[in-house]
Amino acid sequence: MKILSVVGARPNFMKIAPLARAIKRHGRLKHIIVHTGQHYDEKMSHSFFRDLDIPEPDVNLEVGSGSHAQQTAEIMRRFEPVILLHKPDVLIVVGDVNSTIACSLVAAKLGVSIAHIEAGLRSFDKDMPEEINRVLTDRISDIFFTTCPEANSHLISEGAPAKRIFFVGNVMIDTLHHNLRKAQTSAILNQLGLVDKGFALVTLHRPSNVDDKTNITNILKAIEVIQKQVPVIFPIHPRTQKNFESLGLTKYVRSLANLKLIDPLGYLDFLCLMSHSRMVITDSGGIQEETTVLKIPCLTVRENTERPITIEVGTNVLVGVKTRNIIKEGLNVLRGDFKKGRIPRYWDGKASERILNKLMLLYKKKKLRVVCEKVKG
Repeated sequence: MKILSVVGARPNFMKIAPLARAIKRHGRLKHIIVHTGQHYDEKMSHSFFRDLDIPEPDVNLEVGSGSHAQQTAEIMRRFEPVILLHKPDVLIVVGDVNSTIACSLVAAKLGVSIAHIEAGLRSFDKDMPEEINRVLTDRISDIFFTTCPEANSHLISEGAPAKRIFFVGNVMIDTLHHNLRKAQTSAILNQLGLVDKGFALVTLHRPSNVDDKTNITNILKAIEVIQKQVPVIFPIHPRTQKNFESLGLTKYVRSLANLKLIDPLGYLDFLCLMSHSRMVITDSGGIQEETTVLKIPCLTVRENTERPITIEVGTNVLVGVKTRNIIKEGLNVLRGDFKKGRIPRYWDGKASERILNKLMLLYKKKKLRVVCEKVKG
């Protein structure tokens, strides 16, 4: 079986890494990794491949940035020759970035089976580009690997065949389990002068937050209060940094004495910080899952989430972007008044093995792709 996997952004690396290890352990499978270059930073890309022990991509499309339309179209244009050259038995796509839908469209039109990892997640908010990517990818996929039973229900309600939906767990958590011990050797705490549970961690990157002056100002006002109680570390996304400047917020941010802005971190350094933090304030999807497993309180500054299981059973709280809500929940955490949560089923570090076993079985039975039968009579 020849498997072609697509990565395009940092979260994709974390999701493909455990699958690449599982395929390598098997030994008799051909695995081709294509990096679209959707999010490309030479330093960060190389650190992620090194930290996560991922082989260097076999193909790098080097697409770079652009509008959603430009980026999606350019990925499709450059990806089509790759499919035609390698003729994979199955294309594996993960998550919900532009690379996911772009490569899926190409594969679908060329008759290649598509397996979507993290299928069925829904925020039901079409203002999120990721939601559009998720829904459309699932409409043209042949095999669906889900992280929670709720995702199965979403897919079935949308018409996906139940026999092709497989609840396997969470590959992001595979990566966390594999790397947590190694992450504890990081020197990042000493470098920043931090102690265990003695700081809060912030990440912000979603356009709905960092492109909107009202929303980002509301979040920063809450951080202003929290940083008076505990040091706040903020690895700042380039988009967020740029918008602080364009929105005239740089001076205000720098005036917050206990807020420390740092450059984006590699996976191991960030995992070390997150695992030792008192709480995380974020608009990331994956961090909601990671904090649930680490049992770190997570305040998600969004109005909705495609990962409600992290709220239902985990440590995540959806606080929106109102200053008072963020402050209220943040101070609750600092007082020790916070739900402990539990780890969802199958978030055990073995999702990749389940995925590979299922793919091999489908390949053996020649059922990787859904083929419509002609109606008789």
